[in-house]
Amino acid sequence: MAITINQSKPVSDADLLELSRRNPGYQFERQRDGALTVTPTGSKPGYRSGEVFGQLRHWSRANEAGPVFDSSTGFLLPDGSVLSPDASWVRRERWDALGAKDQESFAPLCPDAVFEIRSKSDRLEELRAKMRAYLENGAGIAVLVDPFDRFVEAWRPRREPDRFADETVELAPELRGFFLENRSIYD
Repeated sequence: MAITINQSKPVSDADLLELSRRNPGYQFERQRDGALTVTPTGSKPGYRSGEVFGQLRHWSRANEAGPVFDSSTGFLLPDGSVLSPDASWVRRERWDALGAKDQESFAPLCPDAVFEIRSKSDRLEELRAKMRAYLENGAGIAVLVDPFDRFVEAWRPRREPDRFADETVELAPELRGFFLENRSIYD
């Protein structure tokens, strides 16, 4: 279950990195309004996000498409929030354009593709708001996977989300040649 903490002063990027370092097993995100969201990671949710990360990494390596990131990675989005998708991908040229300092901290960009996998404690409305936030900050596609109701929503800029009940979902053109295999995620 996510906990939201409203601070008396905004949490800096350095403070957020230190909180993460001192508290392994917890995911920290800073919302655009400065509120801090803390989420413990359970075993099954970690397994599911690992499945998506693995599929995305395999696709990216085969296509030399750019780096793939797991759920422990925070990105400093243009609106000032720091979010950590369950899995994400950044085009190689965008990643290479960052300096070493930016690559070691919260990269100041929104990934090109983000994936969020619903856990039992997540409310769909909150995850859908997060999908909109990713798109508003520059993501080309935001993918919501619900293993409980067994569907995938693919969110794209200036469109209503596409909803799929299939076990295999193609995510072209943004991820050309990538097929999200949901059977292991739904188990």
